[in-house]
Order: sequence, then C-alpha cells, then structure tokens
Amino acid sequence: MNLRDLTYVVSVADEGHFGRAADRCFVSQPTLSGQIKKLESELGVVLFERGRGPVRVTEAGRAVVEQAREVLAGAERIRDVARAAQDPLGGALSLGLIPTVAPYLIPRFVRSLREGLPRLSVAYREDITERLTDGLLSGELDAAVLATPPEDDALIALPLYSEPFRLVFPQGHELGESDVPHMADVDRDELLLLTEGHCFRDQALAICELGPPRRSSLRATSLETLINLVSQGMGVTLVPALAVPSGAFREIGLQARPLQDRTAARDINLTIRRSYPRRELAERVAEIIRDGLPEGMAVSG
Repeated sequence: MNLRDLTYVVSVADEGHFGRAADRCFVSQPTLSGQIKKLESELGVVLFERGRGPVRVTEAGRAVVEQAREVLAGAERIRDVARAAQDPLGGALSLGLIPTVAPYLIPRFVRSLREGLPRLSVAYREDITERLTDGLLSGELDAAVLATPPEDDALIALPLYSEPFRLVFPQGHELGESDVPHMADVDRDELLLLTEGHCFRDQALAICELGPPRRSSLRATSLETLINLVSQGMGVTLVPALAVPSGAFREIGLQARPLQDRTAARDINLTIRRSYPRRELAERVAEIIRDGLPEGMAVSG
C-alpha cells in the first residue's frame, strides 16, 4: 500500500467512475483498476461495487476511503511544512473564492499578488462555501475567501473587509424616492435572490423583514443574471458593494442605493486551517488583498 494507491481509491470514490478517476490521476484506466484490485486483495475486502451505472463504495470501502483521505491530508501537511521551511513566501498556493466575491475581488489584487510574491504560484478555484470548506478540511485548498465565519474548530479566519450591500432597482422605481431605502420598503414579490446553496442568499434573507421571496421558480446562480433581470424590469435585488461598477449601472437603466439596515453588510475573511504551517504566507496574502480594496472597506487584520 502506498499514497498513490490511496489517491486512486479516493478519486474513484469522488468520481463514481473508474475512467474519470483515471483521467483525474493522469493514468490509464487499466492501470488504476489493476492497482485498486491489488489493494483490495492486500486488504482482503472489496472497496467498490462494479457493475452498470455509477461505481458504488461498499460499507468496508467507506471506512477505507475516510482513512485514506486523512492519510493523504496528513501527507500534504508534511509537504506544506517542508515547503514553508524552504521558502516561506514562495511555492504554490491553492486559493478558493465564493462566486459572489471572485469576479469582483480577484482583479483588485491579482497583479499586486504576482508582483509582491513573485515566487508564489497561485491556483484559483471558484465554488460555493460548503465545497470550499470541505476543500480546506481535506487539504485540497490552502486558503479560501469566504463570507461566513468558520463552523469547524479546525479552521480560523483572517479578517479582510466588511462589505455593505446595495439595493439595485430600475430607474424610475418608487424605491428611488428615498436616498437611503430600508428593506422594509421592498415588496418581497419583487425581490430576486440567488438560488439555495449560496451564502449571499442566506445573508440577504437575514435582513428581509418580510420573509423570503415567493419566486421559487427562479434559479439564478450568478449576480450578473440577477442584475440583467432587474435591468429588464423583472424585480429588484441585493448585491455586495464590490459588484456595483462605477457609473455602469446608469447605462443600463439601474440605480444602486445603500440601505438603512445595519445588518445589510457581510464580513469577508481569508479562512485557513488552524494547523496550516504557512501562516506567514497567508497573512501576507491577506495584506495584499486588503491593500487593493476601495478606501474605507478594509478592516484591520
């Protein structure tokens, strides 16, 4: 048994398919299948049900896969320690960002990060909070920009900034009669929000005094979709401040206003594992991100 075999096992469990798992591991399917059969013979248990349809993990296989993940994560931590000792501010960094942050934040820091840390290679991943958190805990990700505090004691958050929300509505809408509207002024039948699974939806609902919108048929997965729907007179929406382009909303007939509600904001953090050995690097990345923010938005680290 070796780390390569454990990587194969975890890949098959994740993909539910030997061919896709082989592609993920950059080997041929016969090679991967053969190694897993050898491992099953060595362990004396069957790890996967093979047949038509998706490959299923057996009961014994689930326990093995869980242990394999822990071993692989431990091996990656050993590599992290070695990399940190060799070059504290160099090497590789896998950085996750949620979809309501990534398109608006990355352009503000990516060049400064490249110039400030020239020996660092960054791999970016955009995904929802739940999957990014899983990636942090498994060791797939080194850090993630999230809008919710860690729920697992194994993770810690480095503060980046506090971001207010903006209420977006068509020009001429009655909401424009107030310079600073309140969420209580919003008709929930008009309110458009992201689909379930996005933390920004949950944060928006938390300040909606009238409860969730009734438009259950809407399945928007991006802020851009919501903004385009509003520009066509389909309703109103909430967006984070960084998603409001200077002057561009007026060109498509929209207005964006701050809200009176004190809770109409979110705290953005750089989340890492508590055991992550490259804390100095994470702190430096957080500093560079804060330096690229609009004046008054960054918070102390």
